[in-house]
Amino acid sequence: MQSRTPQGAEPGPTRTETDSRVSAALASVVAGARRRAVRDGDRQIDTAHLLHSLLEADPEVRAVFDEGAQVARLLGYLVQRSIGYGLQWQGTVEDSGAVPVVGAGQGAPVKETGWSPSASAAMEAAIERADLRGEPWALGLDLLAGLLADPDNRAVEVLARAGADAQVILRRIEADPLTGAAADAFADPYAETPVD
Repeated sequence: MQSRTPQGAEPGPTRTETDSRVSAALASVVAGARRRAVRDGDRQIDTAHLLHSLLEADPEVRAVFDEGAQVARLLGYLVQRSIGYGLQWQGTVEDSGAVPVVGAGQGAPVKETGWSPSASAAMEAAIERADLRGEPWALGLDLLAGLLADPDNRAVEVLARAGADAQVILRRIEADPLTGAAADAFADPYAETPVD
């Protein structure tokens, strides 16, 4: 049997590892992203799947956006993923040089969905944020901050297309008294490096 993980792709955290380190609400978000990836025929959960599921399920995540209209625009882009926007992502691994997917061929059901390297990194960052706060479980805002930590992933691309400023959203998360306690431990990925 051929591997369902594309060559060069990281498998990401296992379901057991993830489920043991996230809140019940975030576990539901991850399950929703997994279902969305399988339904769309994607081989891996990517950052756009996670963003979509976060926006649908987590009111604290929606609250960091400018307005309800911005969330509606984001969801509009994400819903179009399989019928237009995002078609260029099919058959590619997020953030790994667009390596073609190795799998069972077109039309074959996807039985197991792994994680893109970017989605795996975002989940690890979410868990690290919770650790730095001294909390046993990561929350939705932790995952959103993890998604925003990589300015080149699909979730940030969707945010930009919908007119949402990832840097502004990240600052709002860091200002949150619940999830921002350890914000100083994370470098701002959008900050310009000073020139000597």
